[in-house]
Amino acid sequence: MAQFTFDHIHLRSPDPEATAVFYERMFGAEVLRSTQQGEPRVDIRLGGQIIFIAPIKGDNTAPPPSMPYRGLEHIGLAVTGLDQVVAELKDKGAEFTMEPTAIRPGIRICFVRGPENVAIELLERSA
Repeated sequence: MAQFTFDHIHLRSPDPEATAVFYERMFGAEVLRSTQQGEPRVDIRLGGQIIFIAPIKGDNTAPPPSMPYRGLEHIGLAVTGLDQVVAELKDKGAEFTMEPTAIRPGIRICFVRGPENVAIELLERSA
C-alpha cells in the first residue's frame, strides 16, 4: 500500500495577512512570507504543520460554515496547562465558543473562534 504523510492544511481568507497575524498572536505560529506567480503569499507553521492561507478573489466562494457541520470541522491543538492557556488567550482577546470542559476522564477541551469562523480546539490530556 502507498505511504501517506501529512503535508498541509489550506485556508481561504479575504485577508491572509490578518489571518496569519491572528495565528501568530494567539498561538505562536511562525508566519512564512513568500511570492507565488509574482503575488505575495502568506502561510504559517503551527504545531509543526504548514497551513497555506490563500486569498479569496471574487464572489464565487461560499461563506464559512458554523459548527457543527459535515466535513473537515476544526483544527485541534494539544496544550499543557489548559486553564493558563485559556487565561492568556482571553487576555489577547480570543473569542471562546466553548469554555474548558471535561469530555471524559483525562481529557479537557475548549474551542476558540478563528478568522473566517474556523473552529480551533485546544485539548489537554492528563496522565
